[in-house]
Amino acid sequence: MRDLLFLSHRLPFPPNKGEKIRAYHALRYLQQHFRVHLGTFIDHEADADYTQQLAADCASSCFVRMPPHWARLSGLSALLRDEALSLPYFRRTMLQRWVNKTLTQHHVSVCLAYSGPMAQYIPFSTAHGPLWRVLDLVDVDSEKWHSYADKQPWPLSGLYRREGRLLLEFERRAATEFDRTLLVSPAEAELFKRRAPESAHKVDYYCNGVDSSYFCPHPSHVSPFSHAFTIVFTGTMDYEPNIDAVSWFAERVMPTLRSQHPELEFHIVGSRPTAQVRELQRMPGIHVSGTVPDVRPYLQHASLVVAPLRIARGLQNKVLEAMAMQKIVVASPQALEGIQAEHGKEVICANGGAEFISAICRQLHAPDAGLGAAARRRVLADYRWHSNLQRLGLAVGITTPSPAEVGAEFAP
Repeated sequence: MRDLLFLSHRLPFPPNKGEKIRAYHALRYLQQHFRVHLGTFIDHEADADYTQQLAADCASSCFVRMPPHWARLSGLSALLRDEALSLPYFRRTMLQRWVNKTLTQHHVSVCLAYSGPMAQYIPFSTAHGPLWRVLDLVDVDSEKWHSYADKQPWPLSGLYRREGRLLLEFERRAATEFDRTLLVSPAEAELFKRRAPESAHKVDYYCNGVDSSYFCPHPSHVSPFSHAFTIVFTGTMDYEPNIDAVSWFAERVMPTLRSQHPELEFHIVGSRPTAQVRELQRMPGIHVSGTVPDVRPYLQHASLVVAPLRIARGLQNKVLEAMAMQKIVVASPQALEGIQAEHGKEVICANGGAEFISAICRQLHAPDAGLGAAARRRVLADYRWHSNLQRLGLAVGITTPSPAEVGAEFAP
């Protein structure tokens, strides 16, 4: 087997949030075809418990602890230079030395940088010859910073616009230098082609998938709710787009909904809720769970699942997981961008408070069970990992499936 260097800005385990889910499945897929050398960061101490498990399946590995507060201080050094804050945030001498050593000691022929800042570690070639370099941007991160800027007062708005501008410059430069650049959806790939037209011929995508045998309705899931009418939002709750989404929904949508359905509850389900999120519980009918051992009971027994994201990039795993659980999902256009689903038949698109209120009230009065069933059929048709990862395989030079992949083609 050939050697491949895989660099990820987050430990690709456990697969419990969007960026880690994609990295985890990409890693497992590549390990079927390559001897993988994994370099990554630990930004939450609890994740250190998984390093031995990951290392056991890799040819070599390097795990660098990166406490977020120290990383933020490192990032501030970019203010003294004409550089995006994201680059020094993820720049560590320890990881660079390991990369250099790995490329010297092993005949690595392919490198995958997972997220833009990881591209800064990978040279054009080694003593063994040129490297085939693939960059998985996932989404156009620079665009997200411009969206942040639109919702912040000065001086944060100016800082965020600076980050968006400088990060796009880096993304464009990296895409020019790398052999392939991948994104998470056709829509995100088209956006990056417009932002980096000089590299459009080298830009492609591979969509995320869903473990549909895990995310499926099952009678063993006991309801965690005491009320009949419940709305659920899932996601990591220290992530700014999720914080903005639940705050807006709790403050702008829930009061009107509860005036018509006083028993209605809104459950915010996800790890690491910030003080701003926990404060929402002071409002009637709002519940914040924090980390839960299994999100599936919350999804299965919800009356509806909402994704009212106003800042969003890429493809939302939370939406796909709810669809796989056969739920009625009411989501903003931003949350549905990149998801191939028919609005009104497989998901419900709502733009703004009035449309969310109208759509939710209709479904509470007369839920459309056929919509949830159609949503799961869409996931089964278009969002299977074993199928979608084939595009990643083509980008890194995999031309034939492994025996495990052949078997997966016929999995339910």
